Amino acid sequence: MTPAFASWSDFFAMGGYAFYVWLAVILTLIPLFGLVLHTVLFRRRLLAEIRQRQSRERRIRAAKSKKAASGAAGESV
Repeated sequence: MTPAFASWSDFFAMGGYAFYVWLAVILTLIPLFGLVLHTVLFRRRLLAEIRQRQSRERRIRAAKSKKAASGAAGESV
């Protein structure tokens, strides 16, 4: 198997089409990195919202059980 390029400078020159090739590479990688960043940030925000909702639901349940306990204690007196 023979290498496609004789040296690293030939590789980076891309047979005279370096501008177009590397521009295409950059214009592909930027959206991919953007997508990864968006996904990570969205996941963090979603998990924070889930934790916040679960905390709220626990507080509501605790308040209801406390109200029910104090109501039951008031009836027995």
